[in-house]
Amino acid sequence: MKILVTGGAGFIGSHLLPQLLVDGHEVTVLDNASSGNWENVPAECEHWEMDIRSEAVIPKIIKARFTVIVHLAAQTMVSSSQDDPQLDAAENIMGTVNILEAARLSDVDRIILSSTAAAYGDVPVNDLPIKESEMVKPLSFYGLSKVTAEQYIRQYQKSFGLNYVIFRFANVYGERQGDAGEGGVISIFAKKIAKGEGITIFGDGKQTRDFVYAGDIAAGIRAAITTDNVNDTYNLSTQQETSLLELVAIMSDIKGRKILPSFGAARTGDILRSSLSNKKAITKLGWKPKLSLKDGLKQTMNYVKKEYKQ
Repeated sequence: MKILVTGGAGFIGSHLLPQLLVDGHEVTVLDNASSGNWENVPAECEHWEMDIRSEAVIPKIIKARFTVIVHLAAQTMVSSSQDDPQLDAAENIMGTVNILEAARLSDVDRIILSSTAAAYGDVPVNDLPIKESEMVKPLSFYGLSKVTAEQYIRQYQKSFGLNYVIFRFANVYGERQGDAGEGGVISIFAKKIAKGEGITIFGDGKQTRDFVYAGDIAAGIRAAITTDNVNDTYNLSTQQETSLLELVAIMSDIKGRKILPSFGAARTGDILRSSLSNKKAITKLGWKPKLSLKDGLKQTMNYVKKEYKQ
C-alpha cells in the first residue's frame, strides 16, 4: 500500500514509520523539518521536504497516487497558539485543507488525522474518562484549530466521499520527543533530570494528564489503515489520570533519588484534568495500549540519558 505520512520526521512518525515498513508498505514522508528531524526517517522511505501549506503540495500528491494519508503535521503547542493564533490556524486548518484537497483530487482511500484531547477542554470530574461523544469545548486556539480541522474532514467525507479516521490523542510521550506539544512535559523533565538540572511545574502540580506511549499510538494508526470502521472519531489513551506530582514521583523512583520540583504560575489555556475513554478504540479497532507509564518512562529516560552521554 502507498502511504503518505505528513510530519513523519517528528517523534510520533519515528515510532510509526518502522512499523509501516515492517508491514510492507511503500512510505513517503512529507515534512518541512521545522520541528522534525530527517534522521528519524528510515532510508527506505521517500523524503519530501515541503510545507503542508505550500501550493506545490497538491500536484505532487496527485501525481504520487497514495492509498492512505496519515496527517501528523501540525502546530502542537498550546502556548504558541495563544501567542500567534494566525500561525496556528494557518498550519492546523489551512494546511489540513491543502492535504484534504490533494486527497480528494487523487482518489485517496482514507485520511487519518491526529487530533487532540485539548478538543474537550475542561470536563466535569463526573464525566471522566471523556468519551468521544462529549461536547468539544477547547480552551486554547490550538484545541480550536484541531476541532476545526476535524470538521473539515467530516465535511469532505459528506461532500466528496473521502473516508477518514480521526484520532484524539491523549498526552503522547516517548523517545525522540521534542519539548513542544502536549506530552512534552515528560521530555522536558527527562532532559532536565539527565543534565542534573531542576524541573519546574506550572501550576500546583495537581493537574492530571493521560500519558500514552508513542509506540502504542503508532499501533493505533496501523489499525486505522486497514479497519472497516472508518468515518469515525476515536480516543487513543490509557484511560488513566496521572498528576504532574505523581509523574515526578514515578520519575524519582526510576532515578533512585527524590526529585523536588519548583513551581511557576499556571499557563493560559492549560486544562486541569484529563483522562480519555479508550473503550471505543478497543472495541472497534482491536487496539489497546500495551506499555505501562512506568515502563515507558524508563525507556524514555534511558534514551535521553544516553543522548546526553554522547
